[in-house]
Amino acid sequence: MLKKIWLALAQGLVLVAAALFVVQWLRPAPPAPRPASVVAVKEAPEAPPAYPTPMSFRAAAAKALPAVVNVYAAKAQRRRALSPEEHLLRRFYGLPEEDTGERLSLGSGVIVSAEGYIVTNNHVIEGADQIAVAFAGGREARARLVGADPDTDLAVLKIEAGRLPAITFADSDQLRVGDVVLAIGNPFGVGQTVTMGIVSATGRNRLGINTFENFIQTDAAVNPGNSGGALVDSSGHLVGINTAIYSQTGSSAGIGFAIPAKVARSVMEQLITAGKVERGWLGAEIADVTPEAAAQLNLANAGGAVVARLVRGGPAQSAGLRPGDIVTAIDGKAIGDARGAIEATAMLRPGARATLKLVRGAQVLELPVTVGERPAPSRARD
Repeated sequence: MLKKIWLALAQGLVLVAAALFVVQWLRPAPPAPRPASVVAVKEAPEAPPAYPTPMSFRAAAAKALPAVVNVYAAKAQRRRALSPEEHLLRRFYGLPEEDTGERLSLGSGVIVSAEGYIVTNNHVIEGADQIAVAFAGGREARARLVGADPDTDLAVLKIEAGRLPAITFADSDQLRVGDVVLAIGNPFGVGQTVTMGIVSATGRNRLGINTFENFIQTDAAVNPGNSGGALVDSSGHLVGINTAIYSQTGSSAGIGFAIPAKVARSVMEQLITAGKVERGWLGAEIADVTPEAAAQLNLANAGGAVVARLVRGGPAQSAGLRPGDIVTAIDGKAIGDARGAIEATAMLRPGARATLKLVRGAQVLELPVTVGERPAPSRARD
């Protein structure tokens, strides 16, 4: 009996030893020790994470980048005589010792149609004799001006370069404060650049930049050269055209302004079809109703816009409007201030009939008026 027990125990030990040998033989060799790091750091996994990575906007950037171009505009200027000091400086810096009479402007643009239409800022190409665009890959093409609208600082260019990668428009009215946005352009001429930020505010106006202002404010870095470039959402869709910054140094201070894509599209379509943007005009100079003026006129509040001056023979004078009248509504739309009156008038179709609701002394009147066409703004040229 004891012999059988010892035999069974010996067989068990043999089986265990065999099993350990097989496990040791099949187990992979341990990895070679990694060289010690100078400092302890957190490292990402060696295998790359699935595309797209969390909190990465590479897909949005990749979608929008091909549709953003650099815009170069050459503007002829009157030649002038250089002073001896300027001659000396030009010689020192290796520049031509005469005034070439040409000034270059650098900005950005957005391809909005595969047929070659590009939207940019008017101030980028204003007064230009020659315009060229450069694509992200370095290819260049001559561009012609289709039309410009100084009141919104927008312009449309056309190039002949086959089918192009056009950007996708988003509904800019759906933007909310805090939404992530990317600004794409060519700041300082360094090359195509993408910066990220959020929507800081919407509906910004009274900045004195354009006649009609309804800006998207963002803290995405926007610098000289970004003008006319794209502001896109986290999907790479166009929400605005970068146009201006608030800065005391000329560099980004975290306050940039973009024209909403909805406005840009409306202006673009009118420039392409008619070569200009038609806006309503009444021929009246108006001002805000101040609390002091409201008290003097015994008004319940300071809303509306007061007529300060009339253009002789203009639509407003022909309709019977008088200086001192306070316009409170235009075609049923309440008017809160002078800017509201200008914007409501601009939305009217030239030649259409509109109704002005106004306060004249103790009377509340309604005057029908035939809307005129807003004259093109006159701007001084260099």
